[in-house]
Amino acid sequence: MERAVFLDRDGVINEEVNYLSNVNDFKFIKNSIEALKLLSKTEFKIIIITNQSGINRGFFTMEDLNKIHEYMLNKFKSEGIRVDKIYVCPHRPDENCSCRKPQIGMLIEASKEFNIDLSKSYFIGDKTVDIKTGKNANCKTILVKTGYGGSDNTYDVTPDFIVNDLLEAAKLIIERQ
Repeated sequence: MERAVFLDRDGVINEEVNYLSNVNDFKFIKNSIEALKLLSKTEFKIIIITNQSGINRGFFTMEDLNKIHEYMLNKFKSEGIRVDKIYVCPHRPDENCSCRKPQIGMLIEASKEFNIDLSKSYFIGDKTVDIKTGKNANCKTILVKTGYGGSDNTYDVTPDFIVNDLLEAAKLIIERQ
């Protein structure tokens, strides 16, 4: 079975912007490109898992989101970075879907599509919802201090690791494999 590094997007890869809807507002967090280059050299699948309720709230469209992801993926490609897939939940919290973090629907879908052993995988995020998602899926969890840095306190969870940024998380994963 495969192993994966699941990444939240906002606050981990790119700077946190409330309901990021315009590609012109997309800015990579310092060291995130370098981190993804390192992870791309490993056998881990690299999968982005992102809640984007702004779609169903009417703040932006799937087309807007696709433009942002196209920009991001083009930058990754130019840097030799591999991202195996991006999974998006467009639902609002009140819609009670199975894909919105902390539910694990997107991870289950990824595990089926890529034959991933979730217990040998990592979930990296900047919010307690990300850590809760990783715990719910039996992944090892890494909280980065970028973005919200766990300050949201939505869930009472303890990450397996706390690091400064995605680069430190990548180095930790590589050391542990």
